[in-house]
Amino acid sequence: MAFRVALLGGSYDPVHHGHVALGAYFATLLQVDQLRVIPTGLPWQKATLKASAQQRADMLALAFAGQPFSVSVDLQEIARGALGVATYTIDTLRQVRAELGPQASISFLMGADQLQRLDTWHEWQALFGYAHICVAARPGYNLATAGLPPAVAQAFSSRLGTPEQIRNTPHGLTYLAQDFAVDISATRIRAALQRGEKADSLIPPLVLDYIEQHNLYTS
Repeated sequence: MAFRVALLGGSYDPVHHGHVALGAYFATLLQVDQLRVIPTGLPWQKATLKASAQQRADMLALAFAGQPFSVSVDLQEIARGALGVATYTIDTLRQVRAELGPQASISFLMGADQLQRLDTWHEWQALFGYAHICVAARPGYNLATAGLPPAVAQAFSSRLGTPEQIRNTPHGLTYLAQDFAVDISATRIRAALQRGEKADSLIPPLVLDYIEQHNLYTS
């Protein structure tokens, strides 16, 4: 059986329960051998990050500790960022594919908000040549009425597959999980922390302790 890996990228500024829930959901659904969480280095579509690269990596390790599946924090995008190279998902997928070989099942995970602007991503149409694209959406989300860019809607809808197909093929399929009810915003969390609120219902306890110890997001 081919090796199965799910990739969950993001700025993680900070990591929160929604990230952990999304990763755990697909790790279970796809029966992966490994979940890789990938903090961005120089995210070209985002403003300046508040926490440092090392702090974001540290928080990820704390957030995903103790999961019943293998989790790895992949620092390749941070390494590229340290060299002044912008972070593009297509480069990350190419590197993981080169590492794992042509037969591994690689799934890239994202939320519905990212799918909404997928056509702005660098070489977005090439992503399907390296990985499956799996999207988590709130209950009631409908591809036909979601207002997706036409090219994204066509590409995603034409590639829909089952979890079993995704587990047993290397790349090129899509999956929409329509029962994912977690909706947490890192922007909202930073604002709450700046106001002096605990935000302990939004952030894993070990991560919240780390934030307090390092005085993050206080201004």
